Amino acid sequence: MGILNPDVDLTGKRVVLFGNGCTAAQIVPNILPKTKKLTQIIRSRHWILPPIDGPNLDVLRWVMKNIPGVQKLLRVLVFLETERQYTLFQMTDAGARVREKFKETASAYMKKTAPTKYHDLLIPDFEFGCKRRIYDSGYLESIHAENFDLTDKPATEVTPEEVRVGGQVVEADVIVLANGFETGGFLKGIEVIGRNKENLHEHWERYGGAEAYNTTSVSGFPNLFLLYGPNSGVGHTSAIIALENGINYSLRVIKPILDGKASIVDVKSDAESQWTDRMQTGIKSTVFYSGCTNWFVETKKDGSRWNATVYPYFQASFWRRSLFPVWKDFDFSGSATAPGPRIWRRLFLLMGIFGGLVFAIDYFSAGYYRKPLLEGFQDVVSQLRR
Repeated sequence: MGILNPDVDLTGKRVVLFGNGCTAAQIVPNILPKTKKLTQIIRSRHWILPPIDGPNLDVLRWVMKNIPGVQKLLRVLVFLETERQYTLFQMTDAGARVREKFKETASAYMKKTAPTKYHDLLIPDFEFGCKRRIYDSGYLESIHAENFDLTDKPATEVTPEEVRVGGQVVEADVIVLANGFETGGFLKGIEVIGRNKENLHEHWERYGGAEAYNTTSVSGFPNLFLLYGPNSGVGHTSAIIALENGINYSLRVIKPILDGKASIVDVKSDAESQWTDRMQTGIKSTVFYSGCTNWFVETKKDGSRWNATVYPYFQASFWRRSLFPVWKDFDFSGSATAPGPRIWRRLFLLMGIFGGLVFAIDYFSAGYYRKPLLEGFQDVVSQLRR
């Protein structure tokens, strides 16, 4: 993770900033007023949406504090709204319609807010959602400043006092790097050795990239659970709920060990392989594969692409999988058989939960999600009967 050194005083300095994503969009408006000159060098464009900040009313704070259940209700509504936006990532007719609406909103906002001379440099020509969306926090307004310059010309040389950009010389006292980061690397600098003295990173190399069954377990590495591991990332909702699902799932799988019914749990190799194939196949039907470069999918030196970042389905689907572990996919030592679900109790609970979800999401999404939710319910029932 990159950290802006707070000890560096940018007052009156000539600054060159590389990058044009979410990081740069937050840095520029905060440092620009201090600088003598800020030159931003970009490689690609991003869709920028209006800010989503709302009024922080006293009455709203009072309601949240004093009326039981309001905060939980608000969280459910936020979850449903963000789940509704998952459709925009799918390369379907419904997804295309949602993307077009977002594209129109972003384009109109960018043209209205940004300087006209920068429109061609800022407004993308690729599908909305292919790169991470940016919600503006003052960036577009700030770049009207006279001490700001934006260019997409490549930097060819850096010297102690200047940066050569497209044949021109830009004087620089400070360089700020906000030009991307690697998301496909997990447990960097940590050596994890499993059964047969296999190194975890060597295990991942055999697959083609980082992966883990249900984002948490790797075959041959017993009792190892990765929190917010490979394919836990989300493009449409909160990372916190994905992390919570992973934690609760791990605790469910570990419970037989904590109860003294087993001492070791290890996911089966074929289950891991099937899961990994599903993650790599699923991402190909999303907007992340529609033509732009992004950090959701890693492009390797040989040109191949690997999804170690995104869970390419509804987060409700991951919640469901985390709620009901598929016990047959694990090997437990110290017990004759793997733990099994209490079928009927869980089935009735599931029917109630999914019934409520289907009604709520169907209401808020005008029917977009009716089919995938019902298919998910049928999938769970079939798992419980195994």
